[in-house]
Amino acid sequence: QVQLVESGGGLVQAGGSLRLSCAASGRTNSRYVMGWFRQAPGKEREFAAAISRSGATTSYADSVKGRFTISRDNAKNTVRLQMNSLKPEDTAVYYCAAREAITVLTNTDAYNYWGQGTQVTVSS
Repeated sequence: QVQLVESGGGLVQAGGSLRLSCAASGRTNSRYVMGWFRQAPGKEREFAAAISRSGATTSYADSVKGRFTISRDNAKNTVRLQMNSLKPEDTAVYYCAAREAITVLTNTDAYNYWGQGTQVTVSS
């Protein structure tokens, strides 16, 4: 079992930056592949970024590639999502997710632990 708590969301103007954090507790964080997903109003939850257990491998959705960076600190049981050059279409609730796995996962259904989400709103 692992518990996930996101923080760092808020309101920002287009072109600005935000950094989301996900604090993991419970079993050892380094056993888990971690991901960030987002869900805009009226839309399905979608993949944004994921990172391997060691942090050596990352994966990004095309819509955020080059603007978002996922990182992790296993000693602090923390995963972060640095979001730069934000656009109004990035507005969504952002969720942290975990799965005990070896390979990086991008499918929503592959993750079995989820945080409660944090709201990100980008104004134009």
